[in-house]
Amino acid sequence: MSKKQKFIAGLIIVGVCFITGFLFAYVYQPAEKTMQIYSNAMKDYANKDYQNSYYLFSRVSFLSNLKPFAIYHQALCAKELGDKKSEMKQYQLLFNNYTKNKLSLKAKYFAAQMLIEDEPNQAKRYFEQIIKDYPDSDYAIAAEYYLGVILLNKYKNGRIFPMSVKDDIEMSFRHYLKKAPHGRLALNAVENWLTLDKEIAKDDYLLMAKSYYLFGDYENAKKLLANTDLKESWALDVKNSYALKNYARAKYLAQYGLQNYTAYVDESDIHDTVDIFLDMSNSKTDAIDFLYNLSAPKGKDYIWSLKCDAAPVDYQAGCYRQLYLNFPKGSYAPLATANLFFDRIKARDFENAAKIGKDFLNKYENNQNAPMVMFWLGKIAEHENNYDEYMNYYKSTIANYPDTYYAYRAYLAMKHIKTSILNAYIKEQPVEYPYPNVSKNDVIFKLAELKDYDLMMEITEDDFIKSWIYYQKGDYSHSMLVARDAMEKIYPKPERTDLRWRLVYPIDYYDEIQKYAHSVGNDAPLMLALVREESYFNPDAKSSAGARGLMQLMPATAKEISAHYGYGLTDENDLYKPELNIKIGNTYYAQLRSMLNNLDISAIAAYNGGIGSIGRWKKNLNYADTDEFVEQIPYPETKNYVKKVFRSYWNYLRIYIDE
Repeated sequence: MSKKQKFIAGLIIVGVCFITGFLFAYVYQPAEKTMQIYSNAMKDYANKDYQNSYYLFSRVSFLSNLKPFAIYHQALCAKELGDKKSEMKQYQLLFNNYTKNKLSLKAKYFAAQMLIEDEPNQAKRYFEQIIKDYPDSDYAIAAEYYLGVILLNKYKNGRIFPMSVKDDIEMSFRHYLKKAPHGRLALNAVENWLTLDKEIAKDDYLLMAKSYYLFGDYENAKKLLANTDLKESWALDVKNSYALKNYARAKYLAQYGLQNYTAYVDESDIHDTVDIFLDMSNSKTDAIDFLYNLSAPKGKDYIWSLKCDAAPVDYQAGCYRQLYLNFPKGSYAPLATANLFFDRIKARDFENAAKIGKDFLNKYENNQNAPMVMFWLGKIAEHENNYDEYMNYYKSTIANYPDTYYAYRAYLAMKHIKTSILNAYIKEQPVEYPYPNVSKNDVIFKLAELKDYDLMMEITEDDFIKSWIYYQKGDYSHSMLVARDAMEKIYPKPERTDLRWRLVYPIDYYDEIQKYAHSVGNDAPLMLALVREESYFNPDAKSSAGARGLMQLMPATAKEISAHYGYGLTDENDLYKPELNIKIGNTYYAQLRSMLNNLDISAIAAYNGGIGSIGRWKKNLNYADTDEFVEQIPYPETKNYVKKVFRSYWNYLRIYIDE
């Protein structure tokens, strides 16, 4: 190698070393330092020091998987500072360089919005890319609306407005309203559409009227409904007329539509119409018979199911038998079969009950009534002293439906426990991140450590993580509901030790619940279950009847108890104070239990349905044990309430048992 070549090679080596050193100094960053920078930037943003927050986020290493999130935060900082140029720059940096990051879509959407007025052609390209690349996203739906707005803006200043352009604008607004009739931009879409000097189709007027109705603008919905085809709009017109208190029109249209035009609307619209008609009727039973005889076939099984619900106890079995015979493949066939099954049990016709029950499980294995049928098949086998069979049914109920009321009853039956309370202690454990084995390098886990909950919510599709985020934010009710609905979709259910269960059944306010439950002799886990079902742990809950707080106490009842025991309730709004509400609620429950021979099943039923009702039911119902009593409670709300409270009770023991 010549001296010149050696010199050049040396220069190259020096250059490489220099570049490597530069990259190491300015690009590489220890993970701990990245996390600290990001955390400090978050604190500055919370303190509204957007300038320094912007700077700190810029220092997050490009090698970190947190960088796209830092860039997005920079855009938010720039927005708060009114620096549109920097905001746009960060959005473009994000969606051009991190195309697979879920924030990329949102960044492109925000960038397109910013360009609508000054650079509409570029905005149009961005919106069209969103629709092409993410057709099922909410952003694609909104992009449809904005494409219409861009075209409308182009021709709003007196330019010649070609009919083809009007057609395109109309198509954009139509697509949006079909996909998002209750969307944030729906009313804007309607109002812009109506400005077009163009004939509007009857179907489109119906789309617009639906949005007005959903937003509570019933007068404008009424005006647009006048331009629709009645055979397709009658159900919406019934709901809108009812909302306007035009009961005569609502009643007439309900009858006319159910008789002639059910084929043109969804089943849910038929159900809503029937419910509205019954609400306007003096006699529910007569109204049900009238509608059933009047209605076309579609939706008729729903009316018959209501007929069975309203029928006297002695006539329900025959009613459900006819429901099944008339609609054997309808939506209510499983309900009818389950009721016929239990009717045979009440009649002590265990042979035919077993046949019906086994047929049910073969046809409707995962139907919501399957746990009930499986449990009662176990009860039948136990009555016949078939040990292996009844143990198999009880074990199967627990294995297949472990979180249900019937799993709890099956457990008691297997252990030959005659009481409803297990006198077990639960070990209070905190809600934790639902996936313990996640890699610490996982970006979701990093965002969780940084408490960047808003961006976590943006990028996750996992409902349990969303539930956990709500919990961290203190929104316990929303957290529990999201987790509950997510768990309902899972089959088979996870093991009881799975951390996701803690989100479905969190332990909140348990110190206060234990304190006041023990002071009056109540079972603390049962009171925890009662609070969960009454208020979903929302201390500000208020029912339509006026019940308030965690244990949903009626002010009059609470004042009476407070005055008697000197609890110091001076204002009914004091019931929103968690500790006082729990104190009074436990005392009230203890009174009910004392008056009902210390039977907790009866006391829970009385908490919902009133103590007078319990006395009448126990006198008039024919039942052999607690299970038969619960199944025959004549108020569906109270029957379901008892099952829900004891389902929660069972799950609290199952998940948190102190073994």
